Amino acid sequence: MSGGVLGFLTRRREARAWHWTDVFTYVYLALGVLLMFGPVVWLVLSSFKTQAGLVEFPPTFLPLAQVEVEVEVRGKLRSLPLFRVTMDDGSVRELAQIRRIGIIAQMVDPENPAETVRVPIADREPIREFRLAWSNYSDPLEKFNFLRYLWNSVFVTLMATIITLLINSMAAFGLAIYEFKGRTLALGFVIGTLMIPITVILVPVYLVVTELGMVNSLWAVIIPGAATPTGVFLLRQYMLTIPRDLIEAARMDKASEWTIYWRVVMPLSLPALAVLAIFSIMWRWNEFLWPLIVLTRSENYTLQVGLNAFQGELNVQWHYVLAMTVVTLLPVTVVFAFLQRFITTGIASSGMK
Repeated sequence: MSGGVLGFLTRRREARAWHWTDVFTYVYLALGVLLMFGPVVWLVLSSFKTQAGLVEFPPTFLPLAQVEVEVEVRGKLRSLPLFRVTMDDGSVRELAQIRRIGIIAQMVDPENPAETVRVPIADREPIREFRLAWSNYSDPLEKFNFLRYLWNSVFVTLMATIITLLINSMAAFGLAIYEFKGRTLALGFVIGTLMIPITVILVPVYLVVTELGMVNSLWAVIIPGAATPTGVFLLRQYMLTIPRDLIEAARMDKASEWTIYWRVVMPLSLPALAVLAIFSIMWRWNEFLWPLIVLTRSENYTLQVGLNAFQGELNVQWHYVLAMTVVTLLPVTVVFAFLQRFITTGIASSGMK
């Protein structure tokens, strides 16, 4: 198995020698992989850094933390940071810092804490080790209502995706299967709504939601964006590829239009439905502006809005923000892994670019 994978990854244009196109191809692919996955790897590693590790300069790639030692100072056992210090005679010692006053640090030898050494901070170097700050993930679960935000996002995403698939597939079924006057014009109106920026309709939609009494309700986040022109167009283009003979045969067997839609067209449209499901999950899971407008109670916040809890007026808890950002990426990654095989088939058959 490993030999087959290695042989596939090291394929060449010619069997015996490397061609310049082989080198160019591998360099190009390596650069593409680095550009796509490099920021994600950096994000994951940074989510395990401490708050001090995130703001240090120059930044480090791996999560490193300063080594601390237990030292008895004035009869009390204290945990002190350990430094590598260059002494005046050129020797190097490992000393623990008691305190720092200006540019001078008071340090002691962990083996002989009775003797205090005054060291300029320019002559010391912190001793660090690879350490994962798991508290970046555990603290939000204890100090913040993160699980509630997570459940709200899961509920909004699942319900919105189900409703989106149902409504868009019905609209696409009507535009693809039925022949009626104005069908092309109706499709043009649907596609034309793609050119309307979301900011233009925020106020009218908010007034409608307010009149319906849905403010501070998760349904106010779910319902307004249930019908999407992208989804209607994608499904309609795919349903056009379904043979008309199947639909006519179902009608000859006295199947109702609902039966044709549910038991004939929908099963044949699964690849396009899977693509739309992935798009819907990504849209709803990452949606921020509209939930921020209609949700003002913290218990109704979605995950994206709840991340603002880690941002204060003067300080941003980046270690928590990065850790919870990684958590928000996991559901979309899992869904994409399960449904990715439908993407090529669904998009190619629907004519999407």
